[in-house]
Amino acid sequence: MDARLEAIRDTVLARNPGEGEFHQAVTEVFESLGPVHDRHPEFLEGAILERLCEPERQIIFRVPWVDDAGRFQINRGFRVEFNSALGPFKGGLRFHPSVNLGIVKFLGFEQIFKNALTGMPIGGGKGGSDFDPRGRSDAEIMRFCQSFMTELYRHIGEYTDVPAGDIGVGGREIGYLFGQYKRITNRYESGVLTGKGISWGGSLVRPEATGYGTVIFAEEMLKTRGLSFDGQRVVVSGSGNVAINAIAKAQTLGATVVACSDSSGYIVDEAGIDVALLRQIKEVERGRLKDYEARRSAVTYVDGGSVWDLDATVALPCATQNELDGAAAARLVRHGLLAVGEGANMPSTRDAVAVFQEAGILFGPGKAANAGGVATSALEMQQNASRDSWSFAHTEERLTEIMVGIHDRCAATADEYGDPGNYVLGANIGGFVKVADAMLAQGLI
Repeated sequence: MDARLEAIRDTVLARNPGEGEFHQAVTEVFESLGPVHDRHPEFLEGAILERLCEPERQIIFRVPWVDDAGRFQINRGFRVEFNSALGPFKGGLRFHPSVNLGIVKFLGFEQIFKNALTGMPIGGGKGGSDFDPRGRSDAEIMRFCQSFMTELYRHIGEYTDVPAGDIGVGGREIGYLFGQYKRITNRYESGVLTGKGISWGGSLVRPEATGYGTVIFAEEMLKTRGLSFDGQRVVVSGSGNVAINAIAKAQTLGATVVACSDSSGYIVDEAGIDVALLRQIKEVERGRLKDYEARRSAVTYVDGGSVWDLDATVALPCATQNELDGAAAARLVRHGLLAVGEGANMPSTRDAVAVFQEAGILFGPGKAANAGGVATSALEMQQNASRDSWSFAHTEERLTEIMVGIHDRCAATADEYGDPGNYVLGANIGGFVKVADAMLAQGLI
């Protein structure tokens, strides 16, 4: 790392102790930026990095609610509004026991660059709670969401901060959150949340967008070597919304997706994952992958373990941060891996990324490869603002244009800065320069 950047990085880490994921995200970006500051010393003079690493606003609040047994419960809510140089803060809400300030800050920091790469006028933010919706009744989730929004509503708005879903926050949760926002404010402000139901302001393709976009980005990477998804053996981690739609899109393009996972284990289906059955179990019944094995022949369920123990030519990590480590990466490379597209946020450890890059594997980092979700959220905001509703085909076409544009922007930036094929460098520099230019133009704020 450039010595000037290392000094700034060390100061950032010291100011934010104990936030390992945030430290990891900051370090990964800083490692790419040396060539930028050689060409643009004004970014150092304008304290761009120092300001970029300090959120504009960090909100932490108590979320009291009552469970079905009448017991009082207390959770903690977060919203980190990181950077609004390009537009209103934009980023999802995550409901999961692992959520803490460091997790939310790492996600929000990544979101700055991801949103910039889309070319849409949106800034970066993220939020959530340590509430676990798994195993809770609909009534409990509604009461929690209403309490959460009773505090959050004062900090958001279609021109201020526009949350969406993430892990643990799907259409059900967005519905409860929006209903409470509407009740408190007495306004039908459709653009305040994205990921809404189609009949009340949502966008077609939004549920599919992150998974589809990840596969579109990976397909563009494969094309640079004269390849495609057709005939590829694919392994996907996770079995939530992003994973399911990545599986569906990859198989539409001719791949065979042989495995996916949940927090308990993984399934191996050599004939290719039955997407309709997987959707029924995970999205309708809210079941576990173990249930998939019981309803389809010639399927193996592995309790525990890692889905990355399997061989694949394309890997799509779509579960959570730091799920794919260096040892797993090395094993995948030894067994014929060609490409990785990150459907989750920072799912590969720094060691894993180094293994992939040293082996010449096509590697699409999450801030580029999984930007389809937030891009389509911005398209939802466009439709809300114009009181319009677009067709599935038109919205998917726009998503494809955006993802191809992100790929091409990352590739061109890597070429420009002397490291062809390095999508990590391309994504970091491409996103950073756009935000940095806007921050300089707007003065010391």
